[in-house]
Amino acid sequence: MPRAAVVLLSGGIDSATALAIARSDGYVCYALSVDYRQRHRFELRAAKKIAASMGVKQHRIIKLDPSVFGGSALTEEIAVPKFRPERQRSRTIPVTYVPGRNMVLLALALAWAETLGAGHIFIGVNALDYSGYPDCRPEFIGAFQGTANLGTRAGVEGRPIQIHAPLIRLTKADIIRKGSSLGVPFGRTHSCYDPDPRGRACGACDSCLIRKKGFIEAGIPDPTVYGGSERARG
Repeated sequence: MPRAAVVLLSGGIDSATALAIARSDGYVCYALSVDYRQRHRFELRAAKKIAASMGVKQHRIIKLDPSVFGGSALTEEIAVPKFRPERQRSRTIPVTYVPGRNMVLLALALAWAETLGAGHIFIGVNALDYSGYPDCRPEFIGAFQGTANLGTRAGVEGRPIQIHAPLIRLTKADIIRKGSSLGVPFGRTHSCYDPDPRGRACGACDSCLIRKKGFIEAGIPDPTVYGGSERARG
């Protein structure tokens, strides 16, 4: 019987690559996306396109009350930082951090996985080329795995649901190379935190800068459509 996995699919490069890895490893994939009225909701459109093109068994988008995710530039009228130097991105937690987001997303994935009888969850977190978020670190994933083992019927009965974070120690360039080798449709992914009304990337937020650098270092053309200045597109 094929193994089943719930894959957290945001619509970005990392989650799409995590989905591709799960598929290549032989899992039947159920994709889960979350709408918390994030500023960059264009990522949900991207998630729909990716799920449709990558043959998931089912794709669900869950709506959450955004009021619990306060104090973030991704959920409130707070300016998204632009052109932050690389040295700052891994040393400070920026205002784009969404309180408890990955903990909530993993809990939702865990609940759906147990409902489905799926024994695996894939999440595309990364602890190298990222913006300093505490819930993207190996320590967090390991701690959540322990919580999942203790807090689910499956875990208590000796059938723990395994949390997979296959990208956690890869650079963005490595992730892009891996995704490219697995046929990830990068042109359908969305990374920008502050897109324009047409969904074009700003080219200046942390996510855009990391994405652009990753494609350059991977030696793979960046299919992103940028809507900002010439400086942003550089």
